[in-house]
Amino acid sequence: MVKVVFEPEKFRAAAYDGNKIVGECTYSNSEKIWIIDHTQVADGYSGQGIAARLVKEIVDNAREQGIKIVPLCTFAKKEFETKEEYADVWEK
Repeated sequence: MVKVVFEPEKFRAAAYDGNKIVGECTYSNSEKIWIIDHTQVADGYSGQGIAARLVKEIVDNAREQGIKIVPLCTFAKKEFETKEEYADVWEK
């Protein structure tokens, strides 16, 4: 089972299959805004919803901290455009 972990010290959410990293969603941050700049899942792990879980992990943590998000990466932007529940953290 793939586990998704928020790793603020590395500015990312990461997906692990055991000890092997199989995906990540990275962001750059400022005091009030995080910019999601990259989402990637390893070959063989696509189609399992891992990328969406990675974006959600960042969204959940941003929400808890009162941070807004600018989704620059193509995948994250699509997630924000299709999920109304992300509207409260979307910095347009």
